[in-house]
Amino acid sequence: MRKTGLIVLCLVILILCYFTFVSAEAVFRSEWQVPKTVSENQKQPRLVLITQDTETPFWDKVGHGAMEQAKKEGASLEIWGSYGNNHEDFLKKLEIAIHSKVDGIIIQGLDTEEFKYLAKVKASFYGIPIITVANDVPVTESLRRTYVGSDQCKAGSMLAMRLVADMGTSGKVLLTYSSNEEYYQKQRLEGIQNVLSEFPSIETIYAETSSSREEIIATTRNVLNNSPNVDAIISVNSNIIGALVQEISKRSQVEPYYIYSFDDAPESLSLLKQGKIDGMIEQSPEMMGKTSVELIVEWLNGETVPLDFDGYYTNIRILKAADVQ
Repeated sequence: MRKTGLIVLCLVILILCYFTFVSAEAVFRSEWQVPKTVSENQKQPRLVLITQDTETPFWDKVGHGAMEQAKKEGASLEIWGSYGNNHEDFLKKLEIAIHSKVDGIIIQGLDTEEFKYLAKVKASFYGIPIITVANDVPVTESLRRTYVGSDQCKAGSMLAMRLVADMGTSGKVLLTYSSNEEYYQKQRLEGIQNVLSEFPSIETIYAETSSSREEIIATTRNVLNNSPNVDAIISVNSNIIGALVQEISKRSQVEPYYIYSFDDAPESLSLLKQGKIDGMIEQSPEMMGKTSVELIVEWLNGETVPLDFDGYYTNIRILKAADVQ
């Protein structure tokens, strides 16, 4: 009996050892398969492009360029946008992207404390690189990796030089801009002022307004009532230009005024074609999108480290009404 019991015990041990071996083999086999799947997923970086404006010609081109480059790079790209410059919704999308732990974020810069906190603290905590596109924010305050877009200071200078060439070296110039904190406006203004300050006979006046169409119209009306002898107008924030021209058209013909702006508002090109503005800065939005994706993938692959903190400037040029007639 004792011998029989010993044999049974040995058989039980052998059976248990067999099943243990089979189970262990299955576990090890599955563990070897998991890294292979993760490795394959890691070959496709997850990127997101976030903008404040959707379904506008300018940002549609940025998105198109980014998407085309993402396909070439084998990267996954989602494009998220807000409507009507809704800062709260815009910042919420940035926060969602960070908590989703995407591999990289390309975003229209917003010079507010909330934006800079999310970029500098939260994105940095997760090690997520941020590239600002079209609109920049100060690098020391945001720790963004780089900027891709126009040299806004140079753009302002070019527009001011065009104005002087058209108007002459004397006159009164109105500079209109948004009251929202926008770093790119400061850069454009700096470029404009650098040029106009060289001409003592050119007087500049300033008009700050919100993004509300009603307030833009009211501000334009008040300024022109108080300064009826204005010769030229530069809409530093292009989103103002439509309402501004509308108000001027109610008062008089737009022809006596030299009017200039930038191409990042839906109405800019249309107003230029109608001859209601005299010139605008034409930027390279599609190249901005393409270059942003190209650089962030290079950074993720360790090919371009570090990126140039000063930024990568895309082409700009002056477009006059005669060029689009």
